[in-house]
Amino acid sequence: MPHDSPLIALLSIGFGLAFVFGALATRLKLSPLVGYLVAGVVIGPFTPGFTADADLASEVAEIGVILLMFGVGLHFSPKDLLSVRAVAVPVALLQIVLSSALGIALALWLGWGIETGVVLGLALSVSSTVVALRSLQERRLMQTERGKLTVGWLVVEDLAMVVAMVLLPTWAHIRTQVDNGEGITVLQMQDAGLAVALTLGKVALFALIMLLAGKRVVPWLLHRVVHMGSRELFRLAVLAIALGVAYAASAFFDISVALGALFAGLIMAESELSQQAANETLPLRDAFAVLFFVSVGMLFDPMILLGDPWPLLATVAIIVVLRSLISVGLLRLFGQSRETAATVTASRAQIGEFSFILAGLGLQFGLMPEAANDLILGGAIISIMLSPLIFAISDRFGKKAKIAEAPQQAAPAPAPKRVVLVGYGRVGSLIGKALDDARATYSVIEDREDLVELLTTRGIAVVPGNAISKDTMEKAGVAQADLMFVTVPDGFEAGRIVELARTLNPNVKVYARAHSDAEVEHLRAFGADLIVSGEQEIADAMIEKATAVIPRRAVARA
Repeated sequence: MPHDSPLIALLSIGFGLAFVFGALATRLKLSPLVGYLVAGVVIGPFTPGFTADADLASEVAEIGVILLMFGVGLHFSPKDLLSVRAVAVPVALLQIVLSSALGIALALWLGWGIETGVVLGLALSVSSTVVALRSLQERRLMQTERGKLTVGWLVVEDLAMVVAMVLLPTWAHIRTQVDNGEGITVLQMQDAGLAVALTLGKVALFALIMLLAGKRVVPWLLHRVVHMGSRELFRLAVLAIALGVAYAASAFFDISVALGALFAGLIMAESELSQQAANETLPLRDAFAVLFFVSVGMLFDPMILLGDPWPLLATVAIIVVLRSLISVGLLRLFGQSRETAATVTASRAQIGEFSFILAGLGLQFGLMPEAANDLILGGAIISIMLSPLIFAISDRFGKKAKIAEAPQQAAPAPAPKRVVLVGYGRVGSLIGKALDDARATYSVIEDREDLVELLTTRGIAVVPGNAISKDTMEKAGVAQADLMFVTVPDGFEAGRIVELARTLNPNVKVYARAHSDAEVEHLRAFGADLIVSGEQEIADAMIEKATAVIPRRAVARA
């Protein structure tokens, strides 16, 4: 068996460097995505040392795109996407037209033709689905109206790019005939229109098959697999459905694998097992998403920045600045709040997967020079690196807009006892309800944007952010608190929160939850006063009920 495997080399070195640079980026208060991109540059063909197989990296990254889009579909339903169509469809199409015009202007400035400008403009008009969704997921915005609007916009963009991919070869063929002195016949124009109609028809047919047949077959299959009692088989079934539907969409309907995977997730979301399916695919989805960013980094030649940087800077300005202004303006024109406009725009302030595909087609059919492809690749890399900064600016702008637009509320009256509640999920919301019933004064630390909005509308004092941050804990008033509930599901993360709370307020009572004996010991070591273990509480409750039916001695022996 040969030991020189490019796949093993790619995975081992790619994951290793992604971890190193990702951890370094995190320490520098940057998104780990920046570290993943740098790792790709290091193992790319334009830097010395080890060079990974670019074609292999691209194929592996495609799996990451499939799994990510599948995960998005699992958390949405067709109703969610249709609910934003009145805004997503017109805004997305108008943005594509206006951004393409900017690309044409850039091409003309650089001395290239209109056809190069059209390809360049289309490539600069479509956002990276992977980066946009990753940004939303990191901020837990997927289930909010802003998240749904962003996903709807991305789907419309992807469909438009599928049509563009069909038109480009037809356009190249017509251009070749014109260059050879041949005229364009009515029949050829009809063929171009027929190609577009055929593409849209394939998309509609695929969607119809998935909605009618898949909606019944997929949930039925998952239930049958669950009843087999094998978690491994269930995980395998979920992956087979995700990858199989994505491949079928590409092979038989000429639809991108990303859209096919999205449809697979939408159908599986109809089953009550959708949450389990999402949990089973999450580790694999995250791993391959990392490889996507590594593969993008491999495409970038850092020497472009030293050669002629002005065209590249102009490209980045179109992607990050001008296109963002267009996005904000259109969203405001269609009645969206400044906060929504800021979040949706920030999530889309970069280009990605379809941009690379369009650039490849442009090169293949001679519609644009290699220099234009370099601009697209460089613009993608830099805009993705700037994405965390843009989102940080957007968050600050959105909060200011929210304060300006929201009605002023009177501060709650002070009370002698103060409680801090960390987390407002399933457990935290129940504790919050009990605190409301007791008319207790309390504040909540929560990092999910949708829950922050919910608590704000209810007039509950909420501090957005992670409780591991000292600044967040201080804003929540931990130093003055008498009692703190830590309801985060990860007991080891809760231990860090307890430790920080003890530093700020040694006298505060801390109640926490755990899921294992190891977590219990971890929390106890950091000074939690009460630790509730889910498994132990369930066992105690069952034993307590059993003593009413079975003699206590028999229960004890059991």
